[in-house]
Amino acid sequence: MCNDLQIPNRPVTTRTLYTWTSSTQNPVSSARRAFRDALHEAGVPAEATSDAVLAVSELAANATEHATGPYEMSLHRVGTQLICEIHDHDPRIPAAQDAARPSPDRRTGPDGPDADSDGLSVRGRGLHIVDELTAGAWGFRLPGDGRKSAWMAVPLMASPASSAMSRRVSEAAVVISACGTA
Repeated sequence: MCNDLQIPNRPVTTRTLYTWTSSTQNPVSSARRAFRDALHEAGVPAEATSDAVLAVSELAANATEHATGPYEMSLHRVGTQLICEIHDHDPRIPAAQDAARPSPDRRTGPDGPDADSDGLSVRGRGLHIVDELTAGAWGFRLPGDGRKSAWMAVPLMASPASSAMSRRVSEAAVVISACGTA
């Protein structure tokens, strides 16, 4: 997992795609729909959209289940990428669990209700899925305002027919460090 997103101190125009609270009905499906629409508007090819939408779905579900709201999904363009961020109000960075190893916890262990038929935990795989779907271009950052942001990058295909999205968001110098998963 890559956790190093550094945004310089100059303003970045960010488009808020969706906001929700813990009492919002079906927030993850609504987040998926808003993100899919924004990617379509930005001209992201359909084959890249499906993986990106699944990854953002995992990040939105993770925030909704494990962090304090309210929640916000935002998008901004950086060079040839769109950066999607899911913001919550829990400053703790989650640790990705080893999904291939059964949990020793009784509730989620081999005999617990969260185990599948081969005794492996069916929970704790979301961040691994995000890592695979984004080829490691994701992570967390703490903006210093008591919130946490889970982010992921979506590559754009450069084309002369740029979308309305690319006209509405500004370019910014953002360094996303290239780091692999452990």
